[in-house]
Amino acid sequence: MARFDTVRAATQSLAAPLTAEDEMLQSMEDASPIRWHRAHTAWFFETFVLKPHDTSYRPIDPIYDYLFNSYYQAVGPQYPRPNRGLVSRPDVQEVTAYRAHVDGAVTSLAQSTDDATWATVAPLIELGLHHEQQHQELMVTDLKHALSFNPIWPAVYPAPDDAPTTATALNWVDFPGGLTRCGHDFADPASGFAYDCEGPRHQVLLRDFALASRPVTNAEYLAFIEDGGYADPRWWHAEGWDHVQSGGWQAPLYWLRDVTTKSWTVYTLHGRVPVNPHEPVCHISFFEAAAYAEWHSETHGDARLPTEFELEHAASNTETTGHYAGTHPGKQPLHPRAADPTAQGLQQLFGTVWEWTQSAYLPYPGFTPAAGAIGEYNGKFMVNQMVLRGGSVATAQNHMRATYRNFFPAHARWQFAGLRLARDV
Repeated sequence: MARFDTVRAATQSLAAPLTAEDEMLQSMEDASPIRWHRAHTAWFFETFVLKPHDTSYRPIDPIYDYLFNSYYQAVGPQYPRPNRGLVSRPDVQEVTAYRAHVDGAVTSLAQSTDDATWATVAPLIELGLHHEQQHQELMVTDLKHALSFNPIWPAVYPAPDDAPTTATALNWVDFPGGLTRCGHDFADPASGFAYDCEGPRHQVLLRDFALASRPVTNAEYLAFIEDGGYADPRWWHAEGWDHVQSGGWQAPLYWLRDVTTKSWTVYTLHGRVPVNPHEPVCHISFFEAAAYAEWHSETHGDARLPTEFELEHAASNTETTGHYAGTHPGKQPLHPRAADPTAQGLQQLFGTVWEWTQSAYLPYPGFTPAAGAIGEYNGKFMVNQMVLRGGSVATAQNHMRATYRNFFPAHARWQFAGLRLARDV
């Protein structure tokens, strides 16, 4: 329950610098207004904890069941996702009151329930906290997308000023192949929390492989741009090339070219800044990551995207650097930093940019969704999605684990997503 208070307060902290107008913005179908995120994360506890397990609980308004249900078909109908930004009531103050109402009820339930009920309720609260931390990350990415259309380039959060000014040289770290075990071990009580899609633990056969010591930087990606990468269909999947043409892609999302100086700038939640050549490239789609890898293989030698199991194996056996605790505005940067030029080995496996893999988001052998509406959380999305690993600057610290599987459609660009090269040995 101490974590409950901390996580719930972090959501409010993220929203604190925002105006009511900021919280209403919805810039595309894949994103949601900040006000909706704050309400939905209260709805989750109300729906899965309070209503089934607290007979004394009284909802504020039954219409919230409809307005703030995201995609849980077993629970009931949902208000259309593309139209969330059109619902101005309840307003931000009413959503804050709704959150306080739910918080008080959950706290009261935790203090008064019997041990048998608590044994059922506690895992649901834990799931709800991790769910809310995922929405905190979405609050950051959705807000950034919405504000990127504003020509005054709002600086929402203060930027720490201790950024590295150079990047380490790219090296290759070899890993021997063979049978390894991947995925979360749900049978081990000491293994901690994981989502159902992270398991069960199972055997994977790896070939000998190598990983780049750090993610691809802006300077390295700029070489791809300047070599006509966005104008050459040789490097692209067919669907990716369609997106390049129809979307007018010429650079990563949020990159802007000054018409006078011809230099590149990038919009961040700390304002519009020059593109730092040493920082990891981010806000690219799977298609862009794969195209860069194909171009690099042709122009610089063998390279490809890693599999999700290669990254998990490496992350499980390597001490990592570059751990940033996301969703702490004003305390941590909400923009990727350059790798530490003095560090050795693999760097920035966690907490800098999500790293695209060549792995489709599919169930592991033996995967079974949970019973009931909770089972809709991950399993029904196992189609037409690609896996990303590692966590970004917007990811909660306790979500940065070797087995965590993030997933998005191949064209998605608004997440803090970059790439790390791999190659066969």
